[in-house]
Amino acid sequence: MCGRFNVIDSPEIQWLCETLGINLTARHTSRDIAPGAKIAFVHEVGGERVVSDAIWWLLLDHQTLKPNYKYASFNSRSDKLNSKHGIAYIPYRQSRCIIPASAFVEGLGDKKTYHMIELEGSAIAFGGLYKQHLNRETGEIVFSASIITLPPLTPQWNEIHSKSMPLMLDFEDTALIAQWLDPGNDDVDAFEHLLEPRVCKPMLVTRIDKPGKWNPIADSFMIMK
Repeated sequence: MCGRFNVIDSPEIQWLCETLGINLTARHTSRDIAPGAKIAFVHEVGGERVVSDAIWWLLLDHQTLKPNYKYASFNSRSDKLNSKHGIAYIPYRQSRCIIPASAFVEGLGDKKTYHMIELEGSAIAFGGLYKQHLNRETGEIVFSASIITLPPLTPQWNEIHSKSMPLMLDFEDTALIAQWLDPGNDDVDAFEHLLEPRVCKPMLVTRIDKPGKWNPIADSFMIMK
């Protein structure tokens, strides 16, 4: 699963913004974003691409509109997207989004082995889902979002996170991105090929000490296509 990521102002992020036709401001950047925090996501409203803020946790408490920590919904598993009783079923068909990132962290599950993953020379466009909530006291619209996760890429992913990896979209594929962000497009069969683990661009992997610190403790290595 993707349990932490960051967004850093860089030529790579600027290229993502230019390609998608969006703007990210300083308030959208952060060197460490954990589940439950505020994130930026890209969605389509009235035919225009918009950057909005969301809580990185798809399922919110109905009363408080804060993360419902009973269910870990900051990620949405790909094998649950077609489950009609799952919380991701409708968003996958009606409210897909892109979550920009510079890098993310994966843990092996032993509470001591963590890696930072970057795409070589590129920002990351996570494939995500979002929901819209109404704050009944203020009338404010509150968004929540999650990152879709896939089965792990084996054998390359075995020593990084053996259970899953995040969906990363090729944001330079204009036709794909248009389909993905189109809220009127419920033909999810067209996205089936995206739910297979793959390397869309070479990955730079670096072991770090702790998820919140991001300090490298070993030489980086590459995972190629």
